[in-house]
Amino acid sequence: MFKRKKSDGGHSMLVNMLFFIKLLFSVSPLLVIGEFIWGILLILPERLISVLGVKYVIDVVTSGERLYRIFWAVGVIAGVIVLSYTISWLFREFFWNTEREKVYYRLNKKLYEKAKSLDLESYDNPEFYNNFILTIESSSDNIQNLLGLVRNYVGNVVSLITISSVLLTIDPLCLVIILAVIVIFMPLSRYIGDLQMNRRIDNTKFHRRADYFQRIFYLQDYAKEVRMNNIKPILIERYNDSADDIIANQKKYWGKITRLYCFQEIGVQVLGFMFVLPLYLGYLVMVKKSISAGDFVATFNGAYSIAMSINFLTVWALARFEERAKMIEKYREFLKADFKIKDGERIAAAGEPKEIRLTNLSFTYPGNDKPTLNNINLTIKPYEKIALVGYNGAGKTTLTNLLLRLYDVTDGNILIDNEDIRKYTVQSHRDRFAAVFQDFQIFSCSIGENVALDVHTDVSRAREALRHSGFSKELPDGMDTELLREFNDSGIMMSGGEAQKVAIARAFYKDCPYVILDEPSANLDPVAEYNLNQAMLEAAKDKTVIFISHRLSTTVNADKIYVMENGKIIESGSHAELMSKNSTYAYMFNLQAEKYKTV
Repeated sequence: MFKRKKSDGGHSMLVNMLFFIKLLFSVSPLLVIGEFIWGILLILPERLISVLGVKYVIDVVTSGERLYRIFWAVGVIAGVIVLSYTISWLFREFFWNTEREKVYYRLNKKLYEKAKSLDLESYDNPEFYNNFILTIESSSDNIQNLLGLVRNYVGNVVSLITISSVLLTIDPLCLVIILAVIVIFMPLSRYIGDLQMNRRIDNTKFHRRADYFQRIFYLQDYAKEVRMNNIKPILIERYNDSADDIIANQKKYWGKITRLYCFQEIGVQVLGFMFVLPLYLGYLVMVKKSISAGDFVATFNGAYSIAMSINFLTVWALARFEERAKMIEKYREFLKADFKIKDGERIAAAGEPKEIRLTNLSFTYPGNDKPTLNNINLTIKPYEKIALVGYNGAGKTTLTNLLLRLYDVTDGNILIDNEDIRKYTVQSHRDRFAAVFQDFQIFSCSIGENVALDVHTDVSRAREALRHSGFSKELPDGMDTELLREFNDSGIMMSGGEAQKVAIARAFYKDCPYVILDEPSANLDPVAEYNLNQAMLEAAKDKTVIFISHRLSTTVNADKIYVMENGKIIESGSHAELMSKNSTYAYMFNLQAEKYKTV
């Protein structure tokens, strides 16, 4: 996903640009149409005045006609300019800004909807973040820049056609001269576009790293560590390194880009407009005497106008269209990103818990050679309460991630009621599970929404779920009480244990046949831990429960305990059975029990 591809030429650029314009049109047709009209009004009147208006005035003066015609012409010119700019101003102030924001947020919504559906594996790849951030940034940047490019492109195209038609009636060779000069320098535009895109891609990586170290200075999560351990010098050094990389990257590209732009502009302006064209116009006036003074000025201004239009269309705009097209390609690739975890054809029904069976299950994380899980065979009976224990890195959390289809197994199968879970749609399968993760998150919204994880909260149900979890903190606004102070100064702050109880309440709120709890009591005191265990046993009588814990006091009441080590199950049985074996589990349990013995 998101690999840098070799450009396939103008066809690819055209396809990408048309895709984005079509996308913009689907969101706001009036905005796209308005941009076309705006572009014409901004460019064409001024160009026509510089050609036809000036020609008329000069011809009136040189012919000896009455000067009132000049004042009439100036009045018309002024009226045209005022009218075009007034219409443009009204469009921008009362329509364009609002529509642009609407388009921006609707396009970003498409990206977020796609992002939330991507496989968890995507987040294991650092390149994913770079490309995702680049895509998000480009959506806003592309909207504004592309609209400006389209606006100016349309205006210049219309101006080019119109002015060219005028000059053709005077002398067609001027067009040939300008076109010949421009064509010579066109190949540089593609190279400039590639440089611009590569600069942007490299900068995204450097900016992400700089932003990370910058956030550490003001995020509350890091405040204590930063102050107690005096790690500011390290952070500042890392931030400075990232800033130096950004500056070096800018120097690397901008020097070359600027030189190429200068070469283009000097070549077109000096060779074409200041040398070849003046010679030819002088020949028409002095030798052939085929044009009037007004024709001379009109031809010169018209040629300059055409030169600017062609220069914009084929040199300046082409490089930027090339860059925009590559950014749009990132956007398209993101929206088309394939899922490794595919939907099955069937809808999984919640219902009563069924037997879960893992057969010859193995799993290796992408990019790793060593498997995290190796040949796991495990059967969980309906309504059974099982515990997964073992040292860090044994594969416990990975096993539950596979049960939830956050990843798919590398080898083997996971069966529920003798049906492979890959036969079901991903979401319907996950809807059968309530899961509390070790790295749970509390969101800056109401406590009711945090428990229900939905804008439509069953208040009584949420309150009951919090009661089961042991949450007892005073709530000034009931279920509408805001958590955290990200956006609301009156939001309540919670301890780690209180936050964990909110996360656990989610499992009680979600009525599912299967419950997965990863270290559910890690932040709880012994009394809260005991009360939680009792509440869970009571609330989960009709459910299958799988929990992971390093605090083995919570495993005593499990129907079955599985001890994992190096991705394998090395022991299984009840607490009493495992203690009688006097092996790994007994050693771990007794080691923890020693801490509570008194001398």
